Amino acid sequence: MADFKLGEVESVFADIIWSNEPLSSRRLAELAQERLNWKRTTTYTVLKRLCDRELFQNKDSIVTSLVSREEFYARQSEQFVEETFQGSLPAFLAAFGSRKKLSDAEIEELQKVIDAMRR
Repeated sequence: MADFKLGEVESVFADIIWSNEPLSSRRLAELAQERLNWKRTTTYTVLKRLCDRELFQNKDSIVTSLVSREEFYARQSEQFVEETFQGSLPAFLAAFGSRKKLSDAEIEELQKVIDAMRR
């Protein structure tokens, strides 16, 4: 099962893959060198780690995702709420709202999400 936590640099690397997939492992190494100043060996080491975590695959030197960016961040958010707020979305929103005033537009958007979940 995929681990839905990435460090800051791993997140940048994952975004390179998501933004360019499918791509050859060679092209990935070039992009990682441009964006992260990584050597080819570093790219392959981190790619293997993320493949072992079942986020990506490198089959026949073509790198693709096993988990979409949207799915990854949705699951990462769920995991955060579960670990930090015992799975309580209302507790998360209360904590979030206590530090940041929501605009009327944001409140309306949240209400639309809630209404859609009721259906």
